[in-house]
Amino acid sequence: MTFTVGVIAVQGDVSEHVAAIRRALVERGERSEVHEIRTAGLVPTCDVLLMPGGESTTISRLLQREGIDKEIKTHVQSGKPLLATCAGLIVASRDAKDDRVTTLDLVDVTVDRNAFGRQQDSFETTISIEGMDEPFPAVFIRAPLIDEVGSEVTVLAKWEDRPVAVRDGPVVATSFHPELTADFRVHDLALFASATTQ
Repeated sequence: MTFTVGVIAVQGDVSEHVAAIRRALVERGERSEVHEIRTAGLVPTCDVLLMPGGESTTISRLLQREGIDKEIKTHVQSGKPLLATCAGLIVASRDAKDDRVTTLDLVDVTVDRNAFGRQQDSFETTISIEGMDEPFPAVFIRAPLIDEVGSEVTVLAKWEDRPVAVRDGPVVATSFHPELTADFRVHDLALFASATTQ
């Protein structure tokens, strides 16, 4: 099978995610096409999607302007996987508690933007993630805090009793940046493991 992967590339750390996805697919022995998506029309061709971190107000504005927001919603509604990280989590959430961010309401959580602090308060730690045998090296950079979780949402990981990774249907969302490590297990868990079972 050849996976068609889309990385939402309107703003944010796109190249790091592209590299992580390619490593994950090579490890799985899968063939793939990876598209960096900046305009409407490509999302419907993708088996899996990834929405990276960056600046959530900018990302939400550009998704609307380009008409990509509706395509992402349709992708998820059809049961196809999406991984949303950091600002991607904010945009995918039900409520960002910030009128400047138009959320996609794909993950039934509310978030506090930059709740873990500003750039100087960024940090690295190891966390246990459901479905992984070994701890994961998580990198938090101005990370959002998941402060309310819907009844159908599964919490995959916590840090100091705060949810930092969740699954809501085909969507996995993280407060941290899995692409900034050499460990691609979050990409594999969120995107490819579920995609192969469809």
